[in-house]
Amino acid sequence: MKSIASRANVQFKALRALVGDSREQRRRGLCLIDGSHLVAAYADKIGPPEALVVSEHGLAQAEIAALVERLCAAGRVDCLQLKDSLFASLSQLVTPAGVMALVRIPGAATAATPGASCLLLDAIQDAGNVGAILRSAAAAGIRDVYLGSGCAAAWMPRALRAAQGAHFDLVLTEQADLQRVAATFAGSVVAATASAGEDLFQLDLTGPVAWLVGNEGAGVSAELLSLATRRASIPMAAGSESLNVAAAASVCLFEEVRQKRLAAAAKR
Repeated sequence: MKSIASRANVQFKALRALVGDSREQRRRGLCLIDGSHLVAAYADKIGPPEALVVSEHGLAQAEIAALVERLCAAGRVDCLQLKDSLFASLSQLVTPAGVMALVRIPGAATAATPGASCLLLDAIQDAGNVGAILRSAAAAGIRDVYLGSGCAAAWMPRALRAAQGAHFDLVLTEQADLQRVAATFAGSVVAATASAGEDLFQLDLTGPVAWLVGNEGAGVSAELLSLATRRASIPMAAGSESLNVAAAASVCLFEEVRQKRLAAAAKR
């Protein structure tokens, strides 16, 4: 295990450059994931990280020491031990967890999964909303998620924390051409709208669906709306204007799950 105590260290500076910089992440194809839960989930679902980064305090904790032993004992993963102050400057957490991993960002989709539903995110600007939507998508069995150019970066710390490991169950395509995806999708293209759409619970969602979910304030862009085959709105109590975009996406995705389960049960 290599110890790093100086901010001038080349490896530390390379790690620091990734924090909060989505362009640097895309350029290098790498990001930092923070916390034992995310690190363990990545290792279980994707594979060994490029490197493990621990703080002095973190290494003294049994859970983190066991994770270091598990991933680094065979010599396949480099482990860097940072002074607590250096580690804190990398972490986005108020109370740093004590372990991070440098990981390679999984590749984007080369083609949509045939016959499956997918999710298109149009200019969703809040990273917490992006992460929460990804968490719901994974739970609903969605595999392919396309994020347009106006979306918050999926691999930034806040999105990673909100998704709680869902990234590793999904195929994420960032900077995606959403109009091309929608135009070539073999199924229903359904835009989630705050109003002026059909009642979500009256739509037939038993086939493949490409869900269009738009910006927190402006909604789905006019260009994408023109490609939608249906527009869906969630009925709400009088006086309620809208749901948070992540909550709305979850309702839509799980209405599809509900309908497909009922359809499958009816065939048995």
